[in-house]
Amino acid sequence: MKVCLAYLRVSTAEQGRRGNGLEAQRSTIEQFAQREGFEVLEWVEEIETGKGSNALQRRPRLAYALKQAKKRKAPVLVSKLDRLSRDVAFISGLMSEKVPFIVAELGLDTDPFLLHIHAAVAEQERRAISARTKDALQALKRRGVKLGNLESQPVASRKGVEVRQEAARAFAVEMKPMIQGYQQQGYSLRRIAEELNRRAVPTYSGHGEWSATQLSRIQTLVRAIA
Repeated sequence: MKVCLAYLRVSTAEQGRRGNGLEAQRSTIEQFAQREGFEVLEWVEEIETGKGSNALQRRPRLAYALKQAKKRKAPVLVSKLDRLSRDVAFISGLMSEKVPFIVAELGLDTDPFLLHIHAAVAEQERRAISARTKDALQALKRRGVKLGNLESQPVASRKGVEVRQEAARAFAVEMKPMIQGYQQQGYSLRRIAEELNRRAVPTYSGHGEWSATQLSRIQTLVRAIA
C-alpha cells in the first residue's frame, strides 16, 4: 500500500465549526486515501492563517510535515489546495522543497503546473476582495468621513452611512481570521494589538497604532453581522 502524510489546517476555531473544518478535511482525506489505496502514516494539524508568501515561517506544523515527508519518501495529502495556501509564491516555494503534494479535491494525477493555476485563481480572488475593501475606504475618505473607529459617526446622507458601514464590515471580516488565530494561541487583545503593531499591520484608518479597544470593537461588529 502507498503511504502519505495528511496535513489539515484551519485559520481559526470559528472556521473549524464550518464546512472546511478539521473534521471535514479529515473525512475528505480518509475517503480519498481509501479510494486510491493510501495509508496515512501521520495526521498533522495546524491552526494558523495561510496568508502571505512567508507563511511557512509561521506554520511550524507544515514545516514538520515537509521534514517527515522527505524522511519517509512520502507525499503530503491535503483536502483542498487552500489548506496549503492561496498564494502562488508560497505554493511555488513548497514545490521547490521537492516534496510531492496530493490535493484530494483535484485528484491523484493533477499536474504540478495545474496546481499553480488553481493557486493563481485563488490568489486573484483574495486580491479582488482586498481591492474592494481599499476602494470602499478611499471612497469614504473622499467623502470626508473620518475612519478613526468603527462606531457610528455623523454623515451627510443615508448613502454615506451605508457605504461606511459596508467598509467597516469588510475590514472586520478581513481582520477576523488573524485575530481569532492569535486568540487560539492564548493571546489577550492587548497582546494581539502589540503583535499587530510589531508587524506593522494597518489599522482601519490606515494610520496610528492598534489597541485592545479597537480589536474589541471589531469583534463586536463581527458578531453583529455573523
